[in-house]
Amino acid sequence: MKNKSKRLVTISQLINTHEIHNQEELLMLLKDKNYTCTQATLSRDLKFLKVAKIAINGKYIYSILVDKKNEKIKDSTSGFVSNGFIGLEFAQKLALIKTVPGYASSLAMVMDMSEPYEFAGTIAGDDTILIIPRDGTTESDIRHRLILIFPELENRIRQ
Repeated sequence: MKNKSKRLVTISQLINTHEIHNQEELLMLLKDKNYTCTQATLSRDLKFLKVAKIAINGKYIYSILVDKKNEKIKDSTSGFVSNGFIGLEFAQKLALIKTVPGYASSLAMVMDMSEPYEFAGTIAGDDTILIIPRDGTTESDIRHRLILIFPELENRIRQ
């Protein structure tokens, strides 16, 4: 069984790439990707991801709702993230993101605004961000959450 963070990333990707009409369809797509979860778990995941049904061409499909205020900030950091991100390291159960000088505080602000349940908090300097994970959070959980927040980093964060 794969962890929650990775499942959330997969659900987001499936919703963004498929026309999914109901939870049964989504459960089948997840099963095809070797995830097993109950309908209740899936329902909680959909609520956490702020998924809603929207009407398109007379049919209802799942879509991830966007907080317009946060999305404007996220949009403005889109190229900024890939240009400023240098790397991710782990030590003593803490995560450290290295950035180009001047980038760290902006990236940390976007991370904090997304309210990731895996992070107890972040501390940003000029070119580093310290991520303090919640108890029980794995390195993999942190990587997957960062990819949820910054999808453009998917190929740049080593698994």
